[in-house]
Amino acid sequence: MTENQTLARPEAAGPFLVAALYHFARFERCESFREPLQALCDENGIKGTLLLAREGINGTVAGTDEAIARLLAYLRAQPEFAHLEHKESRASKMPFLRMKVRLKKEIVTMGVDNIDPNRIVGTYVDPKDWNSLISDPETIVIDTRNDYETAIGIFKGAVDPQTKTFREFPDWVRNNPGLHNKPKIAMYCTGGIRCEKATAFMKEQGFDEVYHLKGGILKYLEEVPAEESLWEGACFVFDERVSVEHGLKEGNHKLCHACRNPITAEEVTSPLYEEGVSCSKCYHTRTEEDRLRYRQRQHQIALAKKRGEKHIGS
Repeated sequence: MTENQTLARPEAAGPFLVAALYHFARFERCESFREPLQALCDENGIKGTLLLAREGINGTVAGTDEAIARLLAYLRAQPEFAHLEHKESRASKMPFLRMKVRLKKEIVTMGVDNIDPNRIVGTYVDPKDWNSLISDPETIVIDTRNDYETAIGIFKGAVDPQTKTFREFPDWVRNNPGLHNKPKIAMYCTGGIRCEKATAFMKEQGFDEVYHLKGGILKYLEEVPAEESLWEGACFVFDERVSVEHGLKEGNHKLCHACRNPITAEEVTSPLYEEGVSCSKCYHTRTEEDRLRYRQRQHQIALAKKRGEKHIGS
């Protein structure tokens, strides 16, 4: 799930607890659940985004430890979410501007009708067993993330579909019949939700042995020691950390706020880089009118910062 309107850079320790969660479940009462969930979050000072759909819940939120504990207890008290799992990190400042509970057709958008992870899905693989699976010559390893994510990190030997959005993944599979050449398909993503839904699609397409990394790259980087790791590079995350490395240590990437692509410290030194305006990845795809507009926005952000305020576009 993306949440672009973030503020503070999360740290290894801090007063705010960040909880990332998702759970596929048959949730027909999602519409009536939205307002009570929004109210509970507002009452407890929780901010972030939660998506509700008939296929489940997905989101990332932040608050005090007590507030997040109340939210998780409330969610797990619902029969549909009794087995909901979540991942935690810390933030030194509140990393979100507001709380949004939204109704969606899908909690992660693939855009294919009748794909139901509640009915059929692949096999979970724990991080400790992942290396063995993806090292098997009978396994095809597929990254289900987008191209700007794979650009900064990927598992050794993995296939990169180079998709712009998750909606493109089904067509990529259909256009690659060679995926049937090996018996095992292993897929992964940042936190597990995209690769889990992708396994449901692959099953529908006739693939038999389909696996996905439980907890995604984040859980792998948290649990697997760097000296044993088959991960290469950094993992893009949808907050102001931009990327994380082994042990979930904050990476060295920044975010270009013009194109939302991660950029390295070296790319920041490019003459095409201008904070909030352009980088080497987007300079030639934007017009001077675009850059003028971005500069005006960046100026407003700077003025708000001087006033001790947070600008909506920062």
